[in-house]
Amino acid sequence: MGNQQTELDAIFHALGEPTRRAVVQRLVRGEASVSELASPFDMGLPAFMKHLGVLEAAGLITSTKTGRTRICRIQPATLSAAESWFEDQRIFWQARYKQLDDLLVALGGKNDET
Repeated sequence: MGNQQTELDAIFHALGEPTRRAVVQRLVRGEASVSELASPFDMGLPAFMKHLGVLEAAGLITSTKTGRTRICRIQPATLSAAESWFEDQRIFWQARYKQLDDLLVALGGKNDET
């Protein structure tokens, strides 16, 4: 549980910044070079590389170097871990809302009988 929580913390930290979210959104469509990924952003390459480092440390992307070009790829399994966490939360809260609805119906029914 602790390790999974640490992984989720890193994922959500990485996705908590707009530049990094944009990089992930771009990489979902397919691999891209660092220069291609950096081109839409108004920042120097060293600053952009720090963003990529955070994404790699969180396990959201990987990169490989071929010659002078570094290619980045999304890691779908890591995104699936975050998606699974959201799904667990959705199921939990749907059950709680259902319990609340049932209670309100029961209380409403008791009020009508008195």
